[in-house]
Amino acid sequence: MTGNSSTPVTVIGLGSMGAALAEAFVKAGHPTTVWNRTAAKAAPLIAMGAEHADAVKDAVAASPLVITCLTTFDDTRLALEPAATSLHGRALVTLNSGSPSGARETAAWAIGHGARFLAGAVKNVPSAVGAPDTLLYYSGDKTVFEEFETTLKVLGGDTVHLGEESDLAALYEMAVGAILLPALVGFFQGAAAIQARGLEAGSMVRFAGKWLDMIKSLLPIYAKEIDNGDYADAASSVNLFLAGAAHDHDLAKETNVDTAWLAPLHDLVRRAVEAGHGDHSISALTEVLRKPARQA
Repeated sequence: MTGNSSTPVTVIGLGSMGAALAEAFVKAGHPTTVWNRTAAKAAPLIAMGAEHADAVKDAVAASPLVITCLTTFDDTRLALEPAATSLHGRALVTLNSGSPSGARETAAWAIGHGARFLAGAVKNVPSAVGAPDTLLYYSGDKTVFEEFETTLKVLGGDTVHLGEESDLAALYEMAVGAILLPALVGFFQGAAAIQARGLEAGSMVRFAGKWLDMIKSLLPIYAKEIDNGDYADAASSVNLFLAGAAHDHDLAKETNVDTAWLAPLHDLVRRAVEAGHGDHSISALTEVLRKPARQA
């Protein structure tokens, strides 16, 4: 395994996350070249010791390991297009959002230009980059991961290769990421309800954290039920959640908080009951979420 502090690295895209990645490499002693469409964003990194390339082609040519941190796979290909001929023989690692199909398309594009490809995802906020427990996962060319694993671990100590299929990181990114917005909106709804009583949202943080810890403890149980297709052991049944829908309606009336975002969730629970899952574990919602295979 290579990837000591002498490994040159290029970081393309200097938004908040990209800048954090580049800073981590600079602080770890890697010769770091950076490029961004808005060159001024490179100034703090240059002050720390990074090299700034005026053209993306020069940035790609500067290092054997090229890491992009742009918004989407489309943005990544668009930014790299002028440097496509310079990708040959280099390791390209994408750290952006996007669908599995976008990852496959970008992998084919990169490999078609002679690059070795690895797609990845940073599962934390920019300020956590470089921490021992920060999770990053990758998929694609395992030889790239093995060659640069030590270098990649500069970005986070919990670094995982999911497999050779180029789209696995994007698949897990979207699968895990689906948890975020509903959880946050639930917290925001609770905060609005608390404030409706003249209380501070901060007063619920400790209790919300405990609640999230409890939910975390249930995930292995629910995953096992889903993998086994056995929902009979219902500690929390679908019917129980359906009964709770009325409480949400009452809260909305009492606090004047808009809970309309919950309507599709309540509908999902009702459909599960109609499908015969009323007395089953709430994890049986997975069966309702699955679309039936199309008839031939």
